[in-house]
Amino acid sequence: MSGKAKFESTRRRLSEQQAETVDRLTTAAVAILRTHGFSELTVRMVATEAGVAAATAYTYFSSKSHLVAELFWRRLDALPREASTDIDREARVRSVLRSVALLVSDEPELAAAVTTAMMANDPDVEHLRARIGKNIRARLVEALGPDHDADVLEALEIAWSGALVRAGMGYESYSQIADRLEITARLIMAGQSQH
Repeated sequence: MSGKAKFESTRRRLSEQQAETVDRLTTAAVAILRTHGFSELTVRMVATEAGVAAATAYTYFSSKSHLVAELFWRRLDALPREASTDIDREARVRSVLRSVALLVSDEPELAAAVTTAMMANDPDVEHLRARIGKNIRARLVEALGPDHDADVLEALEIAWSGALVRAGMGYESYSQIADRLEITARLIMAGQSQH
C-alpha cells in the first residue's frame, strides 16, 4: 500500500495507530465477505472480527458500502501505474483496463460487494467513487499519451464503468470482463484512427 493511502482516510488524516486500525478493519472485512457475502456484512461484524469497538469502526466508516469502496480504492491505489514504453498506445490502454478489471477477479464475493458498494448513495462512497474515477482517468491518460482525444478517453471510461456494472450483475466474471474490455478498447482505438 502506498504511503499516501496508508495515512489518508476518506474522512480524515490518520496517525500510524489509526492507519493500523483501518488496516485491521479492511482485512477483517475481506475475511467476512469470503464467508458471508455482502448482504450479511455489517460494520459491527467487521469491528468484532478486527478486535475493534463498533463505535471506533464507525468513526472510520459510515457504512458497509463505504468500507468496501475503501477496500477497492486501496487496492487500486496500490496497483502500479507505470505504463510501459515498449508497447504501443492501444496495448497500454488495454493493459490499464485489464489490470483494473482483474483487481478483484480472484475474489468473487469481494468483486460482487465492490459493485454493489460503489453504487451506494452515501457521501463517503460518492467521494471514493470520484477518487477511483480520477485514478482510472489518470491511468488512461498516461496510456493514451499527451495528445489523446477527449472523446476516446470518455468512451474508455464509459466502457470501464459499464463493464463494472455488467460484472456486478453477474452477466460475466471479472476475468471475462477483462477480455471484453480489451476488445472494446481495440475497437474504440481503431475507430479513433479513422477520424
